[in-house]
Amino acid sequence: MRRKDLEILLQNVGDFENPSASLEQYMTPAWMASEILFGAYAAGDVAGMKVADLGCGTGMFSIGAYLLGAGMVVGFDKSEDALRVARRNADGLGAEVEFTLCDVTEVSEGADTVFMNPPFGCQNRNADRAFLEKAMEMAECVYSIHMAGTLDFVKGFCEERGRSVESYRIYKYEIPHTFAFHNKTKKAVDVAVVNIR
Repeated sequence: MRRKDLEILLQNVGDFENPSASLEQYMTPAWMASEILFGAYAAGDVAGMKVADLGCGTGMFSIGAYLLGAGMVVGFDKSEDALRVARRNADGLGAEVEFTLCDVTEVSEGADTVFMNPPFGCQNRNADRAFLEKAMEMAECVYSIHMAGTLDFVKGFCEERGRSVESYRIYKYEIPHTFAFHNKTKKAVDVAVVNIR
């Protein structure tokens, strides 16, 4: 499968029906998810692997990993509404993904690779830390999205735990007008997609 083909398929992943501001529920854009997933696939981190998607939302990374040949995919989220949409999205694309309702801190299984777009901590300070802790506990390889301005913090956080940000890439992430407190149609922010090993 070519990256563009993956992006076209992921454009069929439906968005949140009732997004939660406190959970910072914004769907990862299909073009960005396909680039991250395809890069991971090229690095040997997807095909045949057990993949976990922490804070999976509507299933973008989970479904993409399955489409790229992951051996097993499990998506975790604490929002029942999000998981209902994720299951519908997976069914619509023929993706065999196991979705589990739980808080990220309650995840007890391991994986080969973790993908995640955790809360940036804009609504609940340090919300991404629990995700980083759990991802590094679960897997040797993690792909995660963070505000670009926190990159030095993320690097230090990982190094304190014996891990390192092996590579990163900066993207423009357009956050659509979703909640009442948004005062613009869209807001573009710089995000860093990091690979932790």
